[in-house]
Formats: sequence, C-alpha cells, structure tokens
Amino acid sequence: MDKSSALEYINQMFPTEASLSGVEPLMQKIHSEIRRVDAGILAAVRQQSNSRTKAKEDLAAATHAVEELMYKIREIKSKAEQSETMVQEICRDIKKLDFAKKHITTTITALHRLTMLVSAVEQLQVMASKRQYKEAAAQLEAVNQLCSHFEAYRDIPKITELREKFKNIKQLLKSHVFSDFSSLGTGKETEEANLLQHLSDACLVVDALEPSVREELVNNFCSRELTSYEQIFEGAELAKLDKTERRYAWIKRRIRTNEDTWKIFPPSWHVPYRLCIQFCKKTRKQLEVILDYLKEKPDVGTLLMALQRTREFEDELAEKFGGGTRSREIGNEIEEIGKENNGQSVSDIRKKYEKKFAANQGSVPEEKDGNKDLSVPGAGFNFHGIISSCFEPHLIVYIELEQKTLMENLEKLVQEETWDIEEGGQNNVLTSSMQLFLIIKRSLKRCSNLTKNQTLLNLFKVFERVLKAYAAKLKARLPKGGMGIVAAATGMDGQIKTSDRDERVICLIVNSAEYCQITSGELAESVSKIIDHQLATGVDMSAVEEEFSGLITEALMTLVHGLETKFDAEMAAMTRVPWATLESVGDQSEYVNGINMILSSSIPALGRLLSPIHFQYFLDKLASSLGPRFFANIFKCKQISETGAQQMLLDTQAVKTILLEVPSLGRQTSSAASYSKFVSREMSKAEALLKVILSPVDSVADTYRALLPEGTPMEFQRILELKGLKKADQQTILDDFNKHSPAIAQPSIAPAAAPAAPPVPASPAIANSTAGFIASREDVLARAAALGRGAATTGFKRFLALTEAAKDRKDGPFRKLFNA
Repeated sequence: MDKSSALEYINQMFPTEASLSGVEPLMQKIHSEIRRVDAGILAAVRQQSNSRTKAKEDLAAATHAVEELMYKIREIKSKAEQSETMVQEICRDIKKLDFAKKHITTTITALHRLTMLVSAVEQLQVMASKRQYKEAAAQLEAVNQLCSHFEAYRDIPKITELREKFKNIKQLLKSHVFSDFSSLGTGKETEEANLLQHLSDACLVVDALEPSVREELVNNFCSRELTSYEQIFEGAELAKLDKTERRYAWIKRRIRTNEDTWKIFPPSWHVPYRLCIQFCKKTRKQLEVILDYLKEKPDVGTLLMALQRTREFEDELAEKFGGGTRSREIGNEIEEIGKENNGQSVSDIRKKYEKKFAANQGSVPEEKDGNKDLSVPGAGFNFHGIISSCFEPHLIVYIELEQKTLMENLEKLVQEETWDIEEGGQNNVLTSSMQLFLIIKRSLKRCSNLTKNQTLLNLFKVFERVLKAYAAKLKARLPKGGMGIVAAATGMDGQIKTSDRDERVICLIVNSAEYCQITSGELAESVSKIIDHQLATGVDMSAVEEEFSGLITEALMTLVHGLETKFDAEMAAMTRVPWATLESVGDQSEYVNGINMILSSSIPALGRLLSPIHFQYFLDKLASSLGPRFFANIFKCKQISETGAQQMLLDTQAVKTILLEVPSLGRQTSSAASYSKFVSREMSKAEALLKVILSPVDSVADTYRALLPEGTPMEFQRILELKGLKKADQQTILDDFNKHSPAIAQPSIAPAAAPAAPPVPASPAIANSTAGFIASREDVLARAAALGRGAATTGFKRFLALTEAAKDRKDGPFRKLFNA
C-alpha cells in the first residue's frame, strides 16, 4: 500500500477526533494478527524442510528397484537363448527325416502318375486308330489331367517324348473326325444307320480337344453347306435383285430339312446360328455386286421389295436368336406422334410435350459390354442391318420419290384447304397442318421398316424441307400491304387491309404454326430414338421451329397492322373535327365511337381463336401502336381552342377506357394487369399534352416542362401553334423556353408507330443550369392539377356543369376524367 492509500485508510477509520479513542484497541488487534501470521510462516518452513529429506530417500529407493529389474531381464534373455540353441540341436535330425519322407512321397506319386500316363497314352492311341470316339473322348480328358501334373517336368526327355506322342494322337483324332464329317450331307447318313451316332460321338472328341478345333470344324461345315448356295445364286438367272426373296427361302428350307440331322451337334455349338451369320455375310457380298453393277438406277418398287424382304428376314433371325424387340419399340415411338396431338388444343400439346421433354432429360443410354461372346445367340451380335445395310447407298431414288410424293400431297392439301374450322371444333387448327403430319407419320413408318441409318436421316431432311415449304405457303396466305403506283398515290403503300374473315384466317395460321412448331419437335424426338445412335446428333428441327416461330410473330404483327389500317379513317376524322370552333363540351366524339365499334367487332373473335400467350402479345403490340399514334395525331390537328381541348381530353379518357376493356372483350383477363399499366402509361402522355394546351399562355412553358419532361422544342412550338398564338408571341415564349431548357435536344416529332426513346441523363453542368426549374416543379404540377380540375378558366366551369349533370353515370367517362 502506498502512502496516499495508507492515509486514506487511516482517515476512513478515524474520521473525527472523537474516534481516536479506538486507536489503542486497533493497534493491539494488529499486533495479534502479526504474531499469528509469523507462527504460520514458521510452521510452513519446518514442514517444507522435512518433506525435502523424505523425497530424496524415495528417489534413491526407486532407482535401486529399477537396477534390480534390468538385471533380472538380462538373466531371463540369456536363458532363453540357451533354450533355443538346445531345441535346434534336438530337432536337427528330425527335420532331415521329414524332408526325406516328403521327397519319397512325391517321387512315388510322380512315378505312379507316369505309369498311368504311359498306359493312358497307349490306350488312346489304340482308340484313335480304331475311331472309338466315345471312349477316346473320356480318355482324352484323363490324359489332359495327367499331363497337367507334369508341367514342371517338361525338360525331362521321357516326358517330352510322351507329350509329343500325345500331340500326334490328337492330330490323328482331328484328321479322322474331319474326314468323317466330310461325308455329312452327301447322302451317306441315309445309307449307314450308325453314321449319325458315330458323328455325335466324334463331337465329344472335338469338345475334348482345343476350342480352335471346334471353331475350325464348324466353319468348314458351314462353308461346305453354303457352297451350293453360292453356285446357285451366282448364276445369271438368279443373280438379280428381284430374286432376293428366293435366297432367304433357300436357307429357311435348308435349316428346316436338316433340322433332325444337325441334332448330332451339341446345342452349345450353335451351328444353325453360326450358319446364318455366314449366310448373311455371303448374301451381303453378292447383293453389293448386283447393286454396284446395275447399268441404270434401280426400279424403286423392286429395290424396296428386296429391302423389305431382307428386313423381314433379319427380323426373323433376330427373333429366333435373340434381340427382336427393337421393331415393336420403333412402332410405338411413331404411333405416339399422332396420338399426342389428336383432339387436343395447341396449349395442351405444348404442356404435354414440355413435361415429356423434361422427363426424358434424366434418361441415360445403356452401356455396351465389349466382352460379350458373339458366337453365342443373343450375346451381342445384331442381325438388324447385316444384309440390308448394303442397300443404303442406293436408296437415294427412294428418298427422291418420297420427297416428290410429300410435295405433291402438300400442294393438294393447301389447294383443298378451306381456311376455316368446322363448327364445334376444339383445336382451332387448319386441317392441312394435321393432315400433313399424318402423311409424314406414314412416310416415317414406311422408312423405319426399311432402314434406320443414313436413309432415315435423309428422309428427315426431306421432312424439314416439306415443313419449311408449308410455312412459306402459310406465310403467303397472310394479307399483304398495298404496292405499286396506285397504292403510293392514294397513300395506301404498305398498309394492310383485313376483313373479319382475314382476321380469322390469320388466327388459324397462328394456331397452326404453333401446332407445327410443337409437333416438329416431337417428330425430331421420335426420329432420334429410332435412328442409329451414331446419327442421332444430326436430327435437329430447330430451323423449322424457328421458321414457324417467325411465322407466328409475322402473323400477329399482320393482325396489328390490319387493325391499324382500320383506325386510319377514325384518326383522319379526328383531325377533321373543328376543334377551334367548338362551342361546348358534349359526349364522346364520333371517331371514338368508331374506334369502339372496330374493337368490339374484332376483339371477341380474336380472343376466342388465339391462345392466352398470343392474345397477350397481340394486345401489347396494339397498345404500343395505338397509344403513340393517338398522341402524334393530336399534333396533326389544325388549331384547338379551350373548349376543343376539353372535348379532346374527354375523348382521350374514353379511348383509354375502351382500350382497358379490350381484355374483357376477348374474355382473356389472366394477364390484363401488365397490359392495363402499359395503356395507362401511353394514354397519360396524350392527357398531359392536352392539359398543357389548356394551360394559360404565361405558364404554358412551365406546365410543358412539368408534364412532358421528355418533350422537344419542336413539339412545344407545335403546341403554341395549336393554341392559336401568333408568330411573334410564339417566338417570345420559345426564346424564354430555350433559355431555361438548354439540355433538351431538338428531334422531330416521332411517327405514330415509333416508340418513344428513353430519356438521356443530363450532365452535371446542365443539372446546375436547370436547378431553378427543378425547384419550382412541384408548384407547377400543383397549378396544372388545379387547371385540370377546372379552377382556372370560365370554360372549365361550363365543363364541370356538364360533369355534375352526368354524375349519376357511375361508369361514364366524365367521372373517370381526372382520377389519374
């Protein structure tokens, strides 16, 4: 404790003079505590001194015990070594005797086996010379097992001599067996009753010999059987394409006739299977020669008939020897093309196809096992295409015929198309599109029964060309704009006129194009499953799908342009209204009624025929066209008085209401929210323009900048002309406007169909120069709103009186006029 702390403690204990009387008792207490602490310290020192001595004694005892333990361990190790030496000396003689016994036993066994081997080889030689195949087969097995015991003694002369003798015997047996089998099929089996049994026993010998002997025997037998086939069908009479079916009849008859005779072969040899493989290879070579040396293109009927019979023969072989389910799977794939789309709407087809495509994403092709034995039926050899593949290079004439037939059918379907739908129809698709895919399906089925290689891919390319041609014909059926000198002179150049029937036709073309787009993808998916896996990457319908997608877009835009053309008369009528001389504000103008009539007559049919997605696209394009066009059409008017601007504002609200009710007219309101926002945004620009025209002259520039911040000086000048100002007054206001608006560019007024360009952000310098204008923006907006509510002029009071008179019309245009 430092001095300051001690002083604080003393002052705390004795704060007053009277408390000093307790100093003496406190001192006594402190001395007592000091004595007690000293005694405790002394006792601890004594205890520590005693503990140190005891610890030294314990450590010395432990060290002595460890030394004794190490001595005992060394003693035990020495005794163990002595014991091991003693055991080795005792067992030395026993080990020698054990090795001697083992060698004697091995020698006796080897001599015994050698005796058996010598005897067996002698017996086998006698059996081979007498052609006793059944006994020789069993003896061969015994000799083979005995020889395996002498593999380690191959260098001993006696063993080498026996092995060489055994090899000669096997060669003798092989030559006897091959000689006996050469008589099979010559008619001797009918003369000699025991010949078949004798040959059956010979097969046992062949199985006991090396596997190569069996392979050689089967190959020789198959070659001998097919010798007569080669001689018959290489002649001039039968070496023709139209005689192909007789080849397959020959081999079937041969197998059927000799079925009982060939039972001498063990089932594991698969002689009929091996015979059919060699027959197919020889037939393929002969057909290749026939096809290559044709002097002119082969007749399509003859070629397809030969190919069809070949495919049927291959299917029979695949069914007989395994692997015959592929054709049925292919038939199911083709049938699905027609079943998917029968009696369903286009949207249903799209949903089903998307689900199916997503489900197929997880499928993984099976891996092929390269270690399968192709000599065993069903183990990997594929009879499909073993002969028919030689027809592939010559099937171009078939593809040309299919293309010609498909194109002729397409022309016929388009010519017979009524461009209408049957009453009570559910899918709103042209008949020609459904019929076209039925014809394509039949063509695909025909080709898949013949080949699944390059020819099928070539036919798929033909399908692409046919579908693109159909898309072009649908596109040609769309109404076109006026062209030529007369159209240019009348101002109709490029405009599209559509009747109610034209609009229905366009909707059917849209639905048919969507149907074709979806079904084309389905067709490609089916073909990719049918065709050879190596060619599946070439199956792609994306170009056709893009073609029909572009057709859908063009058809919908044609529909929009057709309605735009119908609005031309109403837009012209709007500009002919004497807005400068109107005396009072009445109900909506006639051109508004005309717009309403046009939409009321067209939209219900369009909503009924178009799918929700396409109808929404059509509405968006219509709104993006009519809104800016109405805005630009205001500038085309000559002069607009205050009353005229009020009447036009009323008409604008009526047009906005009509456009917002368009989804309800089409009975498709699922996505009307985004459309309503778009219409409100576009029509609010026209309302803002009319409010600028209604503003007083002294505040027109501030109102224009507030309500139309993206406006241009040229538009502002045109507004001044619409207000009827003189040139001198216009120039004064323009100078003041340009002075306070240096950042505004001066492009020309946008055309009706062109969308407004996005505003360009101003630089910091421009922002500083317009700070005063931005500061007063809220005030200008408040004044413009008050002006819109009729608080500025006497003319607006008359307008409000008309509004009060119509207050009972809850859905009328007056009540909705300034709600925005």
